[in-house]
Amino acid sequence: MGSTAPAAFEARKTPVQARSGVTVDAIHEAAIQVLLSHGPDRLTTTRVATRAGVSVGTLYQYYPHKQALLYAVMERHLNRVVAAVERACGESLGKPIPAMVDAVIQSFVDAKMERADVSRALYAVAAEMNSISLIRHTGERARTALAAMLRTAPGARFERLEETVQMLYAAMAGTTRHVMENGARPEAVGMLRRELRMLAESYLLRSADGRGE
Repeated sequence: MGSTAPAAFEARKTPVQARSGVTVDAIHEAAIQVLLSHGPDRLTTTRVATRAGVSVGTLYQYYPHKQALLYAVMERHLNRVVAAVERACGESLGKPIPAMVDAVIQSFVDAKMERADVSRALYAVAAEMNSISLIRHTGERARTALAAMLRTAPGARFERLEETVQMLYAAMAGTTRHVMENGARPEAVGMLRRELRMLAESYLLRSADGRGE
């Protein structure tokens, strides 16, 4: 899968050997830790390299500046989340709508909450990273997977499937972000899972019989 990064944020090279992959993983995790401990304004390539245990020169072999590094961290995070949605959709083909909803919501919330601190930190830098194309690209992947899954729902007839999927994904992303930005307390996350399932299931069941206009 090709990168969606703007030219100014493109990585200089991608790892092709296992050792290089380990180095990049360490750089990414170090960037996350520095972002969490110092914030985006005080994140520097020197701090990240020190935390990762590599030289600044090694970091620059992959990323020309901190913006390129942060973009790569965000890209990896979003790809991990959308991959979880794609897997859930693929495994739910042909199942009843309630089962589809349960699998997709569970997978999406799990992926976002696995590193809720990282998700919150990346929300804070997304606006300044020119990440609109990246967010749009990963959103399109998720919506494509959701639409492919819903087409196989037994007895369902979605007259406006594209619009239905857009609203479903917006509800998933928006409510989850709200909970995370308010601290992602366990009780709030539990309520998110429960209420989001109810919302999505009711909406899809209504839309599936042509009454969703």
